[in-house]
Amino acid sequence: MSEKSTSSEVVLVPVGRVVGGREEVRDDDWGKVEAVVRLDGDRFGADALAGLDAFSHLEIVYHFDRVPVARIETGARHPRGNTDWPMVGIFAQRGKNRPNRLGVSRCRLLRTDGLDLHVQGLDAVDGTPVLDIKPYMSEFGPQGATTQPDWATDIMSSYY
Repeated sequence: MSEKSTSSEVVLVPVGRVVGGREEVRDDDWGKVEAVVRLDGDRFGADALAGLDAFSHLEIVYHFDRVPVARIETGARHPRGNTDWPMVGIFAQRGKNRPNRLGVSRCRLLRTDGLDLHVQGLDAVDGTPVLDIKPYMSEFGPQGATTQPDWATDIMSSYY
């Protein structure tokens, strides 16, 4: 069996779900939101989380499952529909209407408890399918100075 897939389709099975936190989809004010990422107990045991509690932050990859396929964006748009900001391509912003509806969020790990990861600042709502969990390691952060346009700083000013 070849290790290289010949199919262009990618099928992912969630490793868990977000439990609690915010129930409605909306932007901003995520910094104090606490939630639980609960692993799928049929596929994983608590040993899958062994050692994770030594990290302060996690990167959570999740699926924007509430975005209808008809709302997916593939071109340019004003972020959040704000015409004061420039038209930018979908890959120059972090909106939820992305082609594959994938979200990536860094959040604080408060504690682990069995199959539960108690987190703060995860910008995913209750019930969201979690596709992967990674410990945040500073070495994976940007190397050198970072830049971003003013509109991105504006949009993020009340996000967390």
